[in-house]
Amino acid sequence: MNRAALLLALSFVMLAACNVSKGDGGSNVTINADDGGNVSMNLPFAKANVKLPSGAFDEAHFDMDGVKLMPGATLHGFNVDAGDKGALVHVAFDAPKSPDEVRGYFLDQFKQKGGEATQSGTAIVGKTGDGNQFTIDVQPAAQGSTGTIAIQSKD
Repeated sequence: MNRAALLLALSFVMLAACNVSKGDGGSNVTINADDGGNVSMNLPFAKANVKLPSGAFDEAHFDMDGVKLMPGATLHGFNVDAGDKGALVHVAFDAPKSPDEVRGYFLDQFKQKGGEATQSGTAIVGKTGDGNQFTIDVQPAAQGSTGTIAIQSKD
């Protein structure tokens, strides 16, 4: 498993652990990573800043209800904010296709997986299998598209 995938997995493990400790008032978690490999973590029990090697996100994988990023797309950062009232996850990506092609890809993939997703302006909006709201906003970029995925968890 590469470092970025390990870091993403670790982030979600910590997020789950914080959800178990709801109600103590000190269970807020923030994790940020950028395309430069800079990662900061603010956990109830520790704070840390680390620098991952160049290209740490190059082979990172993203999967939401079986829907992956478009082939050729790359992650270039993420943010997790979690607390007693839920969590918000943002994932930033670049894709080699036009915004319309990227949106079409996501709509098709969610339809194939039986998911709930529709287009609203420049975004795809829907719900994950466990009821979490998500928005995938896609904008034009010099080499195709750039986008963000936001997932709002209420627990």
